[in-house]
Amino acid sequence: MDVWLDPLQAFLALPRVGLSSLFVIALLSATLLPMGSEAALLALLKLNPDLFWPAIAVATLGNTLGGALTWWMGAGARRTLEHLHQPRPQQASEARALRWLRRFGARACLLSWLPLIGDPLCLVAGWLRLPFWPCLYYMAVGKSLRYLALTWGILQFW
Repeated sequence: MDVWLDPLQAFLALPRVGLSSLFVIALLSATLLPMGSEAALLALLKLNPDLFWPAIAVATLGNTLGGALTWWMGAGARRTLEHLHQPRPQQASEARALRWLRRFGARACLLSWLPLIGDPLCLVAGWLRLPFWPCLYYMAVGKSLRYLALTWGILQFW
């Protein structure tokens, strides 16, 4: 197994390939797929510490674009449901969460970095048709602060 694993690791450690791999992983992990991009970011930085700022930028960009994709999926799902004219009753907890999101608006996307609720939050923001560009801005701010805090904190003790 090491026969093909070692060359693969060496290939992915190259800065030009490592950053593009990090971008794809960060993008996919910001959708509803159960993935995380933090391990890829930390592994890349462990192999190439001089790529700290480019890696943070690439991970933030990929994760933010993944959040935007999820926003558009929510908006598309709502349009599809409205086209089919099949309203569905809301549960009390669902209605409370939707009221909370409407109250905070696009600023709620600042929490899109949170595990388990961040990706669905982007989806619901699209569903509610919260303004796209402010949502994207708050997603980018939240995700970049998360990556900065995570990498700085771990690399200080690693």
